[in-house]
Amino acid sequence: MPTEVALLESRALRGEQMGRVDVLDKVKSLVMLPDGIHVRTEDVARYFEVSTETVKKVTQRHRAEVEENGLILLRGADLRIFQRDMVYLWEKEGRESYPQAATQLTLYTRRTVLNIALLLRDSDIARCVRTYLLDAEESLRTQYASLDHRVTRIESCLTGVGSALQELGPVLVRMSERLDSLDRKVEMTHQVVGAMSLRLTDVQQDVGRLDGRMDAFAGQLKDLRRRNGQRGQR
Repeated sequence: MPTEVALLESRALRGEQMGRVDVLDKVKSLVMLPDGIHVRTEDVARYFEVSTETVKKVTQRHRAEVEENGLILLRGADLRIFQRDMVYLWEKEGRESYPQAATQLTLYTRRTVLNIALLLRDSDIARCVRTYLLDAEESLRTQYASLDHRVTRIESCLTGVGSALQELGPVLVRMSERLDSLDRKVEMTHQVVGAMSLRLTDVQQDVGRLDGRMDAFAGQLKDLRRRNGQRGQR
């Protein structure tokens, strides 16, 4: 994890923090111009509670870096167009006048102000911004470490599951083979039961025919007895 001194000394480390412009308002409210995008040198000085000369010196000393992070210098036609737009927005907000720049105007974005916060050594506000960034990064690293630990545990569990599945594979194959064999036996049983059902139907029909023949035979016996009785009476 970088230290505050490392942030002050390393442009590369400062570059890694340039996306964290949200920390500015968490430390102190940054009042923007009516466009909601830019602030002037005096606004930056007011935010960090330092002189405008201090801000100008830091800006000149690290000109290339702060320009890369949004610093612009307006002159001539560009300045007049910008001031015209600001006057319109200023009046729209109900304010009476907008301070005009004489010949040029240096503008900072939130990203540029954050860049200044990582460069100013003698500002309690800038120091608070750096501390907030470092604390937030440490908290984030802790969360990542915890997440990495949990992912590692899940991966180890998955490794165990993979081994268990490999061992279970042959067992499942044998169970599948036994189920297939059982299906075949059940099918054969169904066929035997079907054949037995047909045989029982035939037997039932035979019994019915036999019953008919027995009834006919009994009738013949009765007729025979009756005729014999009639002969004895004569």
